[in-house]
Amino acid sequence: MSLKQKTFKGVIWSAVERFSTQGVQFLFGILLARLLTPNDYGMIAMLTIFMAVSQTFIDSGFGNALIRKPDRNEADKATVFFFNIFMAAACYGIIFLGAPFVAQFYKMPQLSDILRILAINLIIQAFGSIQRLNLTIDLNFKTLAKVSLIGAIVGGTAGLISAYNGLGVWSLVIQQMVTTSTRVVLFWTLVHWRPKTFFNKTSFKNMFGFGSKLLASGLLNTLYENIYDLIIGKFFSASTLGNYSRASHFANFPSSNITGIFQRVTFPVLSKIQDDPVKLRKGYLKFLNMSTLVIFPLMIGLAALAKPFILLVLTEKWANVILILQIICIAHMWHPVHAINLNVLQVMGRSDLFLKLEIIKKITGIIILCVTLPYGIIAMCFGQWVDTCFGLVVNTYYSGKLLNAGLLSQMKMYIPTLLNSLIMGAISVGVTKILPEKEYALQLVLGIAAGALYYVASNWIFNRETVKELLELLNKKKNKM
Repeated sequence: MSLKQKTFKGVIWSAVERFSTQGVQFLFGILLARLLTPNDYGMIAMLTIFMAVSQTFIDSGFGNALIRKPDRNEADKATVFFFNIFMAAACYGIIFLGAPFVAQFYKMPQLSDILRILAINLIIQAFGSIQRLNLTIDLNFKTLAKVSLIGAIVGGTAGLISAYNGLGVWSLVIQQMVTTSTRVVLFWTLVHWRPKTFFNKTSFKNMFGFGSKLLASGLLNTLYENIYDLIIGKFFSASTLGNYSRASHFANFPSSNITGIFQRVTFPVLSKIQDDPVKLRKGYLKFLNMSTLVIFPLMIGLAALAKPFILLVLTEKWANVILILQIICIAHMWHPVHAINLNVLQVMGRSDLFLKLEIIKKITGIIILCVTLPYGIIAMCFGQWVDTCFGLVVNTYYSGKLLNAGLLSQMKMYIPTLLNSLIMGAISVGVTKILPEKEYALQLVLGIAAGALYYVASNWIFNRETVKELLELLNKKKNKM
């Protein structure tokens, strides 16, 4: 199978894995939100930063270092495997001891026990790290799709049963625990890799140079991605954080999934052609064009139909989510562009530049957060627009400079899709305005239908060559399945 075929197969199965899994989690999330309260979700969101930072330390950039390493061997894999387990145990010990201080920070004593139980996930997940990486290296997203989907279904069912029986916030803890455990069991069952050696100092040193820089940048990114939860949880109520958390969850559903699909596929694929600048540039621009063609209409459409969507699926008790969701959708729709630009820096071995850019962007983001904090949650959300625009300029400047495809040339590629998506969003909003006020289901269905019909038709008329290419690839894939 050629690299092009593997790439397309990887994109398809990565999409299946992301959207089927996230779709199931999305459905269970809606059902759970109807049984639980914003306060329940707020408590879990308060702890997310501690889990995310720990996970970043556990990986320490060694995952990407292993994927990028062309001459990887069993010693490298075993080293990463045992390192992950050791770091998971160490992080859990720190969290266990520090849990009471976290509870004191938020002035919510019940958070101590919740965090101690939730953190067990770190150790469980570490045991499936190399199996997952092996599948990513081989672009075997079909198996990843099976594992992720089954884990989501089993974990979601456990969480739903728990919520129905009145366990409240513990339902969310149980959901995560069961999901992680199921996936690790499936990884060990379906992926026939076992450590054949033990920790190797030479392998560790070889990967540490690249991985350590990614650790630092990954840590900065993780802290920044979760700092809003930390600040909102500290200075506002758990209910406010719960509303923000739900809005972020819905905005992240299309954004993070599209980003995840292209990020996971582009990194190994572009790594294979890193020594051919012409092919690398062509592949880079193609991935950018494909990602925006999909993500722009999804995010603008979600913002346009946020009101009927939230009031229909979550009921009136979640009404405060609507405006927050509409604002952050615009910021989140640029995430795939950021991810692909940053992947180029890693592929070209410029983890040093990657780290510098992350430091600059995060310092700027913190300044924006501090300026908007006194004006409330809505102002903080608008601040994300400014942060996204600054990050876009910085990322595209340096990655574009390396491949002769800077911000100006990229924006020329984005603008037609952006304008077309905005028109689509206006059509969807227009449809909801002419329908009865409380008919949320009808507004949602007809709004989606009208917007989708316009977007598909307009792309067929004005962007037919790209559409034909995608259809041809889909037909090739279908014939091979």
